[in-house]
Amino acid sequence: MTMHMRSLAPHVSTVDHGARTVEAIASTFADVQRAGFTERLARDGVDPTRLIGAPVLDGHRNGSTRDQRGVLDAAGIRPEGLWVRMKMRSTDAARAILTDIAEGTLRGLSIGYRVAEWKDEREGVRRVRTAVKWEAIEVSIVPIPADAGAHFRNGDNDMPDTTPEAQNRATINSEIRSIAATAGLDQDWIDTQIDAGATADVAREAAFTAMQERGAQTATRSQRAQITFDHNDPQVIAARAGEAIYARAHPEHQLSGPSRAFAHMTFQDHAREVLRRAGMNCSGLSTDTIVTRALHSTSDFPLILGDAVNRELRASYNAAPSGARQVARQSTARDFRPKRKLTLGNAPELERVGEGGEYPSGTIDEAQETYRIGTFGKIIGFSRQMIVNDDLGAFSDMPRKMGIAARAFENDFIVNMILSNPAMSDSHAVFSATHGNVTADFAFNVSTLSAARTVMRRQKGLGGMLIDVTPRYLLVPPELETAGERMIADITATTTDDVNPFSKLSLLVEPRLTDPEQYYIVADPATVDGLEYSYLEGAPGPQTETRAGFEVDGVQTKVRLDFGAGWIDHRGWHRVG
Repeated sequence: MTMHMRSLAPHVSTVDHGARTVEAIASTFADVQRAGFTERLARDGVDPTRLIGAPVLDGHRNGSTRDQRGVLDAAGIRPEGLWVRMKMRSTDAARAILTDIAEGTLRGLSIGYRVAEWKDEREGVRRVRTAVKWEAIEVSIVPIPADAGAHFRNGDNDMPDTTPEAQNRATINSEIRSIAATAGLDQDWIDTQIDAGATADVAREAAFTAMQERGAQTATRSQRAQITFDHNDPQVIAARAGEAIYARAHPEHQLSGPSRAFAHMTFQDHAREVLRRAGMNCSGLSTDTIVTRALHSTSDFPLILGDAVNRELRASYNAAPSGARQVARQSTARDFRPKRKLTLGNAPELERVGEGGEYPSGTIDEAQETYRIGTFGKIIGFSRQMIVNDDLGAFSDMPRKMGIAARAFENDFIVNMILSNPAMSDSHAVFSATHGNVTADFAFNVSTLSAARTVMRRQKGLGGMLIDVTPRYLLVPPELETAGERMIADITATTTDDVNPFSKLSLLVEPRLTDPEQYYIVADPATVDGLEYSYLEGAPGPQTETRAGFEVDGVQTKVRLDFGAGWIDHRGWHRVG
């Protein structure tokens, strides 16, 4: 393992004594002169997230736990270099180091890293060794860095070079970087121009030449398109931070690797981080001011809160009892217009064809049922006070209840379709004597179930042919739950008469069924049409949108459910009672 010093340029006044944290640029990827060669770290050769959880050491010593002064709880690549945030230990020694950093009396930083792949080349007379694949494994606080520019910056402790020559060179270097950004040139090109002391005009000419060469290569070489992920994308950051908030409320949840960078962060921590990514200085600001600015001056903070709300709502929605939804088939609707379901009859029966005879023609009977989906929703608000107070319990409680309520709404809708017994396209109610799926006299015994099963088995399709409906579910109100469990119990029979013929049925108890003298026998909705429910295409279950509130001082989340249900056939159901 090679230990290497890199210049440090942390944000001004980033020491937070309360949180015991300080930010820094652990490496600027600047060249370092070694014996006989120049060493260079490739900016894109390291995964900064691998640093999260790495130790902060005292002078690279690692012989004892006393040598560890803290841990890195966040890391990333920024324009100025490899950014890290150090979380110091609560020991007196670690606190003393943090105080020294804040006062500017301790300023050196060094990183320890392991190189997986080197690239050797020459730039003029210089031998250059570039670490194209490397892994940072620790950061050390040191009194004397190898690089004279390696130091903590804490406001007035900085002594910038104000000579005209230095200022002019800084202006030129800034212009070189602007030229590179416009021309789409990388950091290596920028370093080459700056190391050569190029003027802006020389750099501009070199950029034009590089663009011509790149254009010529593009004309003669086909390239494979690659899909990449921008880790600075607000949606990506929101998903990772939102997962971290959800994990705080649910410690059993295992965070994904990228989300660990946001582990244990409070609402205020997220707000502060959002402002920093937006280039705003949070030094000296109160928690209330930070939260208010994050809510109203950026869109990232509401996105993070919205992702956390959506995770909580979806988790509770999926975990809530599904009830009668199990006996209905799920589908999708492309829009809000009436959804038309065409039911085909059986294929016509084959007929004997004599020698040289003509084949008879046949037709397939059809029927059509319709229903449509509608939009249902509610707006819930989370106050600024809740966010400032880091009230995680209240923040997670409302989405959890909304998720349960959304599932209950769907169950209510479906059960209402059962109890209302609407008329179908043939003008007859779903459960009617005409459809042959009603047993009027209530009884809950083997004889009644056997008779109902026989009727279902003899159901005929539109063409008059038997379709052999197989019962799958026994849907009962709570009053019949115990009797239902006995009815389908799988027992070890000693005689043939003791065998339970209905042990293969599945019992479903639906508390929304209010008549204790009425129950249903249902076929598997995957094999026989019956009751169907639909979501809008691409939006299954409740959907959420979050924005900074105007009427409410905080954030508002809109919960929307595009849902509908309807009968598409009666043959898979039988009602007793």
